[in-house]
This record gives sequence, structure tokens and C-alpha cells, in this order.
Amino acid sequence: MTRFASGIFIVAAVCAAAASTASAADGVLIVETSTVNGTPRTTQVQIERTRMRTEIAGQNGASQIVIFDGGKQVLYMVDSATKSYSEMTKADVDAAGAQLGDAMAQMQKALESMPPAQRAQMEAMMKGRLGGVPGAGAAAKTEYRRGGTSKVSKWTCDVYEGFQNNAKTGEVCTVSPTALGFNATDFEVSRQLAAFMRGLIPQGADQVFQTGRVQEQGYDGVPVRRVATIAGREIVTELTSVTRQTFPESAFAIPEGFTKSASPLGRGRGRGRQ
Repeated sequence: MTRFASGIFIVAAVCAAAASTASAADGVLIVETSTVNGTPRTTQVQIERTRMRTEIAGQNGASQIVIFDGGKQVLYMVDSATKSYSEMTKADVDAAGAQLGDAMAQMQKALESMPPAQRAQMEAMMKGRLGGVPGAGAAAKTEYRRGGTSKVSKWTCDVYEGFQNNAKTGEVCTVSPTALGFNATDFEVSRQLAAFMRGLIPQGADQVFQTGRVQEQGYDGVPVRRVATIAGREIVTELTSVTRQTFPESAFAIPEGFTKSASPLGRGRGRGRQ
């Protein structure tokens, strides 16, 4: 369960880091700074039309790399320290989400038989530790309310506070897509990633960078700062730079010699790079 939770948190962090832009070269390099429970880390995201690669700097110098291939509908998690990788297909993600949903339903049924005080204590613990974990029940839709303005790097952005059942759960600060050079097609792969993960991490999927559609997202523009709690951890992510680049094919490939390991979703073990 520990390995599973760790894998889910990495994927959730990737969802909170997906972004894109427009013109000139074929790809986009986005650099963001994320603060997770007070600990800062740098994330670099390389994006093409159907693929994205996210590299999160680790505390011990080792990086965590996640590659999403929208064409294949496969997400790869690469561990440079152990020279290994694991993969998740859309079927794996949906199956794991369904299993966890069943487990949480059984737990909820068990709670109903507990004395009121004990039940309240258990529900509070589950909310604190499992809020955002897949299967923890259907997430309430986030309602965004327009606030003031703020400053992130060189951008002045509009603040939208997110609420669920009238309780504040996070916020985004947005700018116009044109301020970053974005166009609609640059967000296609991030939409695919959101759809890929929604059955497993609804809250994380909602954090995927997408162009502003008020009727769908509840806020206008592109977030340059996002604040959310995923798997019990607060993640504050701020965009620091966006540049257009062309990436080599190797950027989205599993490195030669890396061994396929067990999936964090509990699937089987492979025998080398595929």
C-alpha cells in the first residue's frame, strides 16, 4: 500500500504540473516550482502534441520521471536511481479505481455500524489521510469564486478560490492564454492525461493544466499558480518559465537497459525495456 500511495502521489503531482504553449518549435518546456507541505521542488515538463514528460527533482538528487504517451494511452514511471520503470495502461487505472471504490464502500458500510463518536473520529481520520486518494468516494464538484489579483513571476493573475460544499479546498491564479503564447491545440495532451487519470484520481485530474473554459472548469484563463490538497498533502505550484523547443525522440523513450518493474497499481513484473 505504501508503494501504491507513493506512486499515486507522483502521478497526482504530474497532473498538477501539465501545461503547454504555442508557435515556432514543435515542443514546449515548462519550468515550475512546487512546494509540498513546505518542501520546495522544481518540475520540468516537456510537451509535444501527443506526449509529455515530467521530471520532478528529488530531495536526494535523484529525479522522478513520468512519461505520458497519449497515442498509446500508457503512462510510464521511470526511476533513474534503480534504472527501472513501471507502466500503467488506461485499463489498469480504471480497474484500480473500481477496486478502491469497492474497498471504500465496504469501509463506509463498516463505519455505519460504529458508535457515533467512534464513527466521527474515523471519518475525520479518513478525510485527512485519504482525501484525494482514489476510491475515497465521489468528489464534490469544485465551485470557483472570483477573488482579487496577485503576482506570480512576471504575470499579474486573477485569483479564483475553489470551494466544495462551501469549504475552501484550494485556489488558482490565472492569466489569459495569449499572455503565455498558448493556443487551443497545445492543451490536447493534457486533456488526454486528465481523462486517463480521472477514474483513479478525480482531484488530481482536475488539476491538469487546461485552457480556461468557465462552463467546464469554473474559472477563466490558464493557471500560473495552483494550490490543492492531494492525497493529504498540500501542493502549491507556480509557473516560472515557458519556452518553445524541439525535443529529441529519446526524451520520451525508456532509457536503454532499464528494467521493467511491478506497477504501483499492483500489476505484474516485466523483464526489460519494451
